[in-house]
Amino acid sequence: MGEHVDLDLKQYLSITFSEDKSAAFLKLIKDEEGFTCSIEQLQNFLSVNGINYGIQLDALNRFIANPAGSAFQPTQIAEGVAPVKGEDGFIRYAIPLDQEQHGPNENEDGSVDYKDVVRLNNLQRGQIIAELVPPVPGKAGVAVTGEEIPFKPGKEARFKIGKNVVLNPEQTALYAAIDGLVTRTDKGKINVFPIYEINGDVDYNTGNINFVGTVIVRGNVLTGFRITAAGDIRVIGGVEGAELEAGGSIEITSGIIGYNKGHIKAGHNVKSGFIQDGNVYAGEDVLVTQSIMHSNIRAGRDVICSGSKGLIVGGNIQAGEKVIARIIGNPMSTTTTVEVGVLPELRNELAELRNHFKENLASLDKTDKALTLLDQLASVGKLNMEKMQMRAKLGLTKKQHLREQAEIKERMLEIEKSLEDTSKAKVHVLKMIYGGSKIVIGRYTKFIKDPISRMTFYYSEGDISMSAYV
Repeated sequence: MGEHVDLDLKQYLSITFSEDKSAAFLKLIKDEEGFTCSIEQLQNFLSVNGINYGIQLDALNRFIANPAGSAFQPTQIAEGVAPVKGEDGFIRYAIPLDQEQHGPNENEDGSVDYKDVVRLNNLQRGQIIAELVPPVPGKAGVAVTGEEIPFKPGKEARFKIGKNVVLNPEQTALYAAIDGLVTRTDKGKINVFPIYEINGDVDYNTGNINFVGTVIVRGNVLTGFRITAAGDIRVIGGVEGAELEAGGSIEITSGIIGYNKGHIKAGHNVKSGFIQDGNVYAGEDVLVTQSIMHSNIRAGRDVICSGSKGLIVGGNIQAGEKVIARIIGNPMSTTTTVEVGVLPELRNELAELRNHFKENLASLDKTDKALTLLDQLASVGKLNMEKMQMRAKLGLTKKQHLREQAEIKERMLEIEKSLEDTSKAKVHVLKMIYGGSKIVIGRYTKFIKDPISRMTFYYSEGDISMSAYV
């Protein structure tokens, strides 16, 4: 009898599953007058279809009471347990990494106390910098078929190793290899650099400075001089038309008056009180407290000018992701161009990574061929001591190549994603944008004719859209 019933039901009913089988749905596919079935027949039909977990009896009873109600419209009749995603691991820093003293404290009368500006986070050799916190595993779910639904594990965090740092044998903690200052450089690498301090201005007395570490200037940097540092550069005064290049970040307490000469270039961030007639390039962010006037600014990620003045007038501002300012342009309609979603650096990096990947693949191929040959020799017992050592060394090389391949692949995916994603490209105007300003997002341009207050500009369906800034 049971067998015969099932055949009958198969003509009338169909079962579908959600993608991960965490839910099952029943549908009437043949609506005949007076079609009925009993709860036992229905349960038998479910079990023949492999459904044996999380069956919702009330839903079955509702179906039996009114089968036509679910004609051609699936009704959920079983629900499993959804898996719980694992939590990602992360890096816990033992010391504050981004020095949180954003320039000096202003006194009531607006004067500035420069004495307390740079309190350095000096590390001793052997001191711990950071440790890896492992990911937390998730929990498997249960499908309506009783099978386990695997969970998505949390991603492991990884250190990006720079100069003068060492890992513990388990590779879970990072330590300083020398006395110095922790610095983040391009792509988040962590380094410790020695410090070179100048008590005064960089001028004819000091000459140009080139230092494999962090440079601190307790004065001004005058026009025509040059500072190159592998770590950070901190200037407690101002910078004129000089050239500053740092692998890490550049912090200028007072501001930049560039006279359209020289440039400021940092692998990570550039922070300054103000920028006037300057050329500034940052791998990540450009952070300005007061104003950016008639300058060329390029940031891999954000340009933020949102202090009490927060003014951007004239010049050309380019940011990979977003620009935030209180006021853009002025009532005299000074041409001011703000461009977001420009990622030339990323495109270049992607091209470099692709080449690197090819080269790596070629060396891996060579290593593999050599290993195969040595394995063949080993199988006939013809490996002398020297060849055995060579085989061990090649094995390590292969591991290294494979690890590099995985890392390159991951970074390439990251970049490809961010090049496709225009949703991050935004211009936030906290107070007012004036006519004469121009907003560019990707290939699209919007000219501002009349003043607009408190607005966010973003790309949407082939055009630049606006919505009230919240």
